[in-house]
Amino acid sequence: MLSIVQSCALRGIDAVDIAVEVNSGERGDLKFVIVGLPDAAIKESYDRIFSALLNGGYAIPRTRTTVNLAPSCIRKEGSFYDLPIAIGVIQSTGQCFFENLGDFIVAGELGLSGKIRGIKGGLAFAIQAKKERKKLLLPPESADEAAFVDGVEIFAVENLGEAIKFLSGQIVLQPVAHRNLQSDVKIGKNLLDFAEVKGQMALRRAVEVAVSGGHNLLMIGPPGAGKSMVAKRIPSIMAAPTFDEFLETMSIHSAAGLLMSGGKVCFERPFRSPHHSTSGAGLLGGGSIPAPGEISLAHNGVLFLDELAEFRRTTLESLRQPLEDGEVTISRSSGKIKFPCSTMLVGAMNPCPCGYLGDERRRCKCSQADILRYRAKISGPMVDRFDIQMYVPAVAIEAMRSKNMSEASAEIRSRVEAASKMQISRFQSVKNKRNAAMSHGEVMKFCELGKESADLLEMAMKQLSISARAYDKILKVARTIADLEGEGEILPPHLLESIHYRALDRA
Repeated sequence: MLSIVQSCALRGIDAVDIAVEVNSGERGDLKFVIVGLPDAAIKESYDRIFSALLNGGYAIPRTRTTVNLAPSCIRKEGSFYDLPIAIGVIQSTGQCFFENLGDFIVAGELGLSGKIRGIKGGLAFAIQAKKERKKLLLPPESADEAAFVDGVEIFAVENLGEAIKFLSGQIVLQPVAHRNLQSDVKIGKNLLDFAEVKGQMALRRAVEVAVSGGHNLLMIGPPGAGKSMVAKRIPSIMAAPTFDEFLETMSIHSAAGLLMSGGKVCFERPFRSPHHSTSGAGLLGGGSIPAPGEISLAHNGVLFLDELAEFRRTTLESLRQPLEDGEVTISRSSGKIKFPCSTMLVGAMNPCPCGYLGDERRRCKCSQADILRYRAKISGPMVDRFDIQMYVPAVAIEAMRSKNMSEASAEIRSRVEAASKMQISRFQSVKNKRNAAMSHGEVMKFCELGKESADLLEMAMKQLSISARAYDKILKVARTIADLEGEGEILPPHLLESIHYRALDRA
C-alpha cells in the first residue's frame, strides 16, 4: 500500500516541498530501502524509526518497503524525515488510516523511545506551510520557534503516539498560539554599556559615525587599548531592528540549528566574533549541503574580527565580494544557494607584530621589515572595504582612574536613530536605506560638494593617493557625519573628519 506524507527540505534559509512516499507490501526479500538522494543521517533513520514503532506498540514492516524522498534532484540531509517516514510506514502497512494527512506538512526527529526531538529550520517550514496553505506538525521546540509566523496553524506533538492519535482523530490538539513582539519577545538591552568605557573619545566618535551610516570600521592600536571592549558594545547603540529584519535574522539562525526557543527571544541585532583560526567555509558558509557561515549569522548586525592580521589572507580575501554585494553565493553540483550577509564589519589589529608601535609607554622592538610584512597580511583591496580606519592609542592612566561615568549607550543610540531616520527618508525611492550601501550613482546624487569642499577633497586625493573606492567611501562617511549634525549639505568640517578616518591612507 502506498502512503504519501508532505514534508520539507532546507535550501539555504528557505524550505522546499518534499513528498515522502512509503510503499509496503512489495514482493521480494524483506528490506527497508530509502531512495531520493538521502545523506547518512537519513540512511540511518530506519533504526530509529523501527525502535520508535516497537516502543510505541506498532508493528514494523514484514515485507519489502521502499521510501522515496521526492523530488530526487534535491539532496536531503538531517533527521527531518523520521516522523513523516514513521507515519507513512504505519499507514502503508494498514495499521492506521489518516484521512486529512494531505493537509499537513510534517517534520521531526524520532528518539528510540518515540519521543520527537526538535529540528532546525522550523521558521522556514512555517513560512512554506503558509505559502502552501497547509497546517504544520512539528516538535514542541520547533513549533515554538515557528509560531512567529502568523496565518498558519501549527501543532506541537511530544511523541510518535501522540502524533498518530492526533492525525487519526483520536485526540484533539489546539494550535500553538501565535507569538508577537509585544508579549513574547524580550526587547534586547545589551548588558555592555559605553558608560563603562574610559577615555577614547575619538574612538567613541568614530564608532558613532560608523554605526549611524552602517560603515565598516577598522581599529588599529596596542594591546589593552580597549578595541575589543568597544566592539562588544556596538550593538547597544544600534537602532532596534524592524520586525522584518528580526524575522530574517531569526530565519538564518534557525537554518543553522541555533534554535531560539525556550523562554524569551531577545530582540536585538546579532554580534558574531569568530576566532582567527576560522576557515573560509566557517566565515562564508559551506558543506555538502551549504549552511550559513559567520558573515550570514551576523546579518543585520555586527561581524567582529579580532586580531585581523592573524586571519589567513585567503580567508579575508573571500569576504571582499560578499561585503560588497550584501549576500554570499555558494555553488555546489546540486546548484547555487544564496545567504544574505548585510553586516557591519568591525576589525581590530595591532600596528605591528609586538603591538607597541607608536605607544608612548612601551618601546616597539619590531624592524621596519617586520612591520611591513605584518601589515601586508591584509591586502589593499581588503583595507579599502573599511570605510573608517582609526588609530587607537593606549588609555591614559588619568582616564582609567577617573570615577566619572562616560556617556551611556542610550544617549548615543538616540543620535544614531535620528541619523538613521534621515537616511530612511533620503532613500525612500530605492532599496538601500544606509549611507554605506550607496552606489556610485547615489553618491553622486546625494553627496554633492560645494566648491570649497570639492577643492579640499581634490587636494587630499593627490596628497594621500586615495583610490577611487576610497574616494566614494570618504563621501559616504562625510554624508553620515552631516546627518549626525542634522545638515543637508556636506560642509568642509564634515569632509575633514571623514578624511581623518582614513588612517592607513595617511600612513
